[in-house]
Amino acid sequence: MAQITVRKLNDDVLEILKARAKANKRSTEAEIRELLETSAREPNLERRSLLSLAGSAPSNRTVEEIVADIRALRDEWEDRE
Repeated sequence: MAQITVRKLNDDVLEILKARAKANKRSTEAEIRELLETSAREPNLERRSLLSLAGSAPSNRTVEEIVADIRALRDEWEDRE
């Protein structure tokens, strides 16, 4: 198994991670591992949506249409917060 070191992590972030770990009855290391694994395996909705816009084939859409689609997705994402 690989190992990593995270430098310059904000103290507040570490405290949040410790609190999450405690709430989930895990060690801080196990909590961070779970977060990394989940994040790596399941891209977030915004990323998936933007990737679906990109596609791999040429598009006949104008730049304005693409920008409008991206803005609409951004607005949807912000409404969920």
